[in-house]
Amino acid sequence: MHRRSLLKGMAAMIALHPDLLSRAAANAAAASGFSRVRPGDPAWPSAESWAKLKEAVGGNLIAVEPPFGACAADPQGAACTHALADIHNPFYIGDQPGGTQVSGWLDAWTPAPSTYAVKARSSADVAAAVNFARDNRLRLVVKGAGHSYQGTSNAPDSLLIWTRAMNQVTLHDAFTPQACEGKIAPSPAVTAGAGAVWIDLYHAVTSEAGRYVQGGGCTDVGVAGLIQSGGFGSFSKGFGAAAGGLLEAEVVTADGAVRIANPCVNPDLFWALKGGGGGSWGVVTRLTLRTHELPAFFGGARGTIQARSDKAFRRLIERFVGSYAENLFNPHWGETVSFAPDNAITISMVCQGLDKDQAEAAWRPFFDWANASPLEFSFKSPSGTGVLPARRFWDNGVLPFFVPDPRPGAPKFHGWWRGDQEQVGAFFHGYESVWLPASLLQEPGRLADALFAASRPKKVALHFNKGLAGGPDEAIAAAKDTATNPAATTAFALAIIADGEGARYPGLAQPPIDEVAARKDARAIDLAAAELLRIAPDAGSYVSESNYFNPRWQTAYWGDNYARLRAVKAKYDPDGLFFVHNGVGSEEWSADGFTRL
Repeated sequence: MHRRSLLKGMAAMIALHPDLLSRAAANAAAASGFSRVRPGDPAWPSAESWAKLKEAVGGNLIAVEPPFGACAADPQGAACTHALADIHNPFYIGDQPGGTQVSGWLDAWTPAPSTYAVKARSSADVAAAVNFARDNRLRLVVKGAGHSYQGTSNAPDSLLIWTRAMNQVTLHDAFTPQACEGKIAPSPAVTAGAGAVWIDLYHAVTSEAGRYVQGGGCTDVGVAGLIQSGGFGSFSKGFGAAAGGLLEAEVVTADGAVRIANPCVNPDLFWALKGGGGGSWGVVTRLTLRTHELPAFFGGARGTIQARSDKAFRRLIERFVGSYAENLFNPHWGETVSFAPDNAITISMVCQGLDKDQAEAAWRPFFDWANASPLEFSFKSPSGTGVLPARRFWDNGVLPFFVPDPRPGAPKFHGWWRGDQEQVGAFFHGYESVWLPASLLQEPGRLADALFAASRPKKVALHFNKGLAGGPDEAIAAAKDTATNPAATTAFALAIIADGEGARYPGLAQPPIDEVAARKDARAIDLAAAELLRIAPDAGSYVSESNYFNPRWQTAYWGDNYARLRAVKAKYDPDGLFFVHNGVGSEEWSADGFTRL
């Protein structure tokens, strides 16, 4: 082939595949043995370099210590005592630069503080940190609230960009994304800094302004992280995925540029930010979300029903499946029902837009049926329904299972749900999630068989709000316009099977983990999940609540969207500055994110 023909062919190839140049650059880096630097390496930044970064970020460069490191040095000391007093407070954990919501995962990861953190207060601080990390070949970590189960917001020997202090919240009566005038109608919205958590938005939008914003169920989850993961909350069945409500984002990309992303400016990046996974695209510094008219009432249903035999439990499951399909499979009902090895069904569901009589009517057929067979079923805890004015749902002191942050100086509206308490500091043995397609509701016997079999080794929880089937058409359409696996839009629920033990943060004095028992527990989780995968073999999995060791994570998390996400990654982060475990493009790197493979 003549040289001119070869060059013309190469030009045509690049025109058809614009990401080829970035791939070639990545391959060249790999061939040259590219790796990031660690403390002690000759290329590690000098003290003078760090001093310049500290000056550039207004003095907000800090050394990072493990939250419970003082307990290793002096278990009886005041510093350890103070830390232990708040070990079960999720807001305290999030307020520590080295804090992680959970304390690790068997054979997967252990909390490890970054060497330094930039406590960012502006997009300029973030840009300075991004440029410093890129220019000095540093492992970069991004964290807002530190709620990642898979440990993606921490890494040893890294530079942390910590956005917790960027927590401003602003309401808009009529917001139009930049450059979208005349293309997108103005709408009520709320803007939040990347460090805001969902209770900040619920307080401002619902408690104070009387509207609703679709966010996360856990009040201490970071707004930015949830949106980038797709995002499901208690009322997602009615209002859709949180990412579907994103109107605009400000993000600092790998080149240090502060960019706006919305449907009219950088629309490809905007799409990737909506469910493409946190920490892979840049550092989100600000988000604006659509708000909705607030329903008159929020409420719920609670109770635990014990079956007196395996046969009765199997019958109870099938009856519940049928009752759900007939009375609860609609935009009003969300949250969980679990099926346990001791033959108990535990109901912990919420509703929106129903008054007291309507909520009771939805559950009366099922409760009456169970009550009619006292020889087969008993109620272990009081069952029933209730509602309250929606505007009071997140008010401290209104609901008995809402725990206020007791620390002096904490915002008076900060609190968390008592049902989320076990997550704080948890050490996972295993975790699995499976989106169950709504078509299974048409086969109640087959679905009941699978749920019964899955409940033999481990408890199985169905999160109905994390499957969008049965919701409004507009909410499902908005979710389809995100990077989240489309399986979420056709699923009636996300099944979650998980277990572990209490806090095992480094520094705590405690006996070694019983690895034999922990691995047996992890195996039981796998066996339970396998029973559900028999009836949903191609089911996807939710990136934020999933198996750390999932071998098919690309398709499980994003389905057919993964190829498009790879193209966006190649465009905005061709050198892989932003790395997280099982994130888009992470297959090009070693497990610790330091060496390109």
